[in-house]
Amino acid sequence: MSRSPIDRPDAGFTIIEVLIALAIVAVSIVAIGQVMSTNARGVRALENHVALVQSAQTVLATAIPQRSALAPGTLNGRTGDTRWQIDIGPVGEDWIVDKDDVNWVPELVKVRVRGPAGGMITLETVRLMPKPKQ
Repeated sequence: MSRSPIDRPDAGFTIIEVLIALAIVAVSIVAIGQVMSTNARGVRALENHVALVQSAQTVLATAIPQRSALAPGTLNGRTGDTRWQIDIGPVGEDWIVDKDDVNWVPELVKVRVRGPAGGMITLETVRLMPKPKQ
């Protein structure tokens, strides 16, 4: 008597084999989802950082007064939905200029920009300003 192909013991998958295959597929899908989620968060963080850097560059280019009007102190403002603060002060003790024939002295300019998501970036530069009259 000949057996049909369906009746053979090795004719198909058992339920355990199918369940193991489904478990492997589910674990793979979860791992891929986690990688995509991490990737999306990284892209969002990078976009926020680029927006902050661009805002800080705009503030550096437009909000700092001309050299002749530059004075120590703090300036605050808002550009769109980002807030910024500029602190202008001495560079440090090593930069004190005692000579009377010098018309310009270096000042440290710190620009802090805070984005709507709460991220903050600080840029520092040195600008020349008129030497204060004594």
